[in-house]
Amino acid sequence: MAVKIRLARMGTKKKPFYRLVAANSEAPRDGKFLEILGTYDPMKDPALIKIHKEKVESWLEKGAIVSESARAILKKQGLLKVPSNPN
Repeated sequence: MAVKIRLARMGTKKKPFYRLVAANSEAPRDGKFLEILGTYDPMKDPALIKIHKEKVESWLEKGAIVSESARAILKKQGLLKVPSNPN
């Protein structure tokens, strides 16, 4: 069982709201998850992002895989290290 850090869609039609969650990679997008790591509200201007840094760091230490959309949010918050370019 691989654990993924990804977004789960909440909210209503045309008004999305997302939770950043740690979930089993085989679970459906909006299905069962292990822990809520934060929230992301793209409808606000600017987008509202709340992240529990300790929880995210804990899951990354355990080897959780980060989805592309979650990776972009975590980079904005400074929680993911950007790989240095050797050139």
